[in-house]
Amino acid sequence: MAAGAGSGAQFVDRVVLHVVAGAGGNGCASIHREKFKPLGGPDGANGGRGGDVILEVDSNAASLLEYHRRPHRKARNGKQGQGGHRTGADGGDVVLPVPDGTVVKSADGEVLADLVGEGTRYVVAKGGRGGLGNAALASAKRKAPGFALLGEPGDEGDVVLELKSVADVALVGFPSAGKSSLIAALSAAKPKIADYPFTTLVPNLGVVGAGDTTFTVADVPGLIEGASEGRGLGLEFLRHIERSSTLAHVLDCATPEPGRDPLSDFEVIERELQAYDRILGDRPLSDRPRLVVLNKVDVPDGRELAEMVRPEFEKRGLKVFEVSAATHEGLRELSFAMAEMVGAYRASLPPAEPTRLVIRPKPVGGAAEFEVKAMGDNTYLITGAKPVRWLRQTDFANEEAVGYLADRLARLGVEAALAEAGAEAGATVLIGTADDSIVFDWEPEIAAGAGGRGPRGTDRRLG
Repeated sequence: MAAGAGSGAQFVDRVVLHVVAGAGGNGCASIHREKFKPLGGPDGANGGRGGDVILEVDSNAASLLEYHRRPHRKARNGKQGQGGHRTGADGGDVVLPVPDGTVVKSADGEVLADLVGEGTRYVVAKGGRGGLGNAALASAKRKAPGFALLGEPGDEGDVVLELKSVADVALVGFPSAGKSSLIAALSAAKPKIADYPFTTLVPNLGVVGAGDTTFTVADVPGLIEGASEGRGLGLEFLRHIERSSTLAHVLDCATPEPGRDPLSDFEVIERELQAYDRILGDRPLSDRPRLVVLNKVDVPDGRELAEMVRPEFEKRGLKVFEVSAATHEGLRELSFAMAEMVGAYRASLPPAEPTRLVIRPKPVGGAAEFEVKAMGDNTYLITGAKPVRWLRQTDFANEEAVGYLADRLARLGVEAALAEAGAEAGATVLIGTADDSIVFDWEPEIAAGAGGRGPRGTDRRLG
């Protein structure tokens, strides 16, 4: 969501970001040569890994505007390995600064990370591994491989970034209720202020000190009836209330609009907050402590109306404060009441624990490493992470590399699984997915193993 504010300035709190991690560098196929020692053994080194795309919380980032303007980000590729055992350089990572409170979601809405706290990082796209050089591929049976493995491509895809303001107290209320003026009076924030609806198109944050307590206050843009259903600025700004521990209803006691008064405004906003609870699920807004701020009592009619409605709010068990953002009347009492509520919430939290990295390794020996699916007409589809990864690593212009792939697949059990599935000689075998695969002709009489090797770079089985 992008909203205009001021002269051409924009605030963006939701973007779709397309990220591409760097591909790994190819391995090198090289044979050491020197005078009187023409075949000194393989010395081709591995390729470097591709760079990651990383999101990092930065206090200097206030919006997602930069990614609204440039939604495509790519990390650098790894360099190819070289002879003489010189490993290719790793590709440079791309670190993208994001505001505190950024939520990372997949394209289908799954929450991947919730970035809170300066310096918090999340790898949104991981770089590909570098290919092995022929020195790493050498074995007792294959002493001088004439091929190397290709580097793997990096992760690529779309992620959704959503910004949810990190503040202790959220000021909610109708447009032009005086929230911007109030936050300016309570803190050093300098939001744009004018006397017309929807002046505030950007959630403003202010830092307030009251006694020994320092807390942040968010000036959430004006809500209107139907906001939870998307009317006005609607859901675009309701998300900025989610992290706040305390809600402060800012009610206009001097509104010139007919049919409006502090009580009816309060009821409308409460209904919208409760409606938004259906979307939130956890930590509903209706359970947050709240207080009532009757603003603009510097206006004679405003003070009279505030005194009239105050008993009604107090009957509901709410703390009520009559204030004037213009003259600063009542602001000291209000700030200390907010500090008390914030302090009580912080005291109720469990003791902070050191940040722990949760590692969830995939089970070994659990799910099958590959599957063979009959497609009809002597055609079979092979899927699985290993076979697909090995395909990406294979240089199909090199016969020895193709033969090495065939040997790896045979050791994995692919040929035995094809025979068990009923494949016959000449069967068409697809490895990958139905829409993106590489096609082979299966000839079971051609044995797998290193026995097919010919001169470097060739394989007799492929003659």
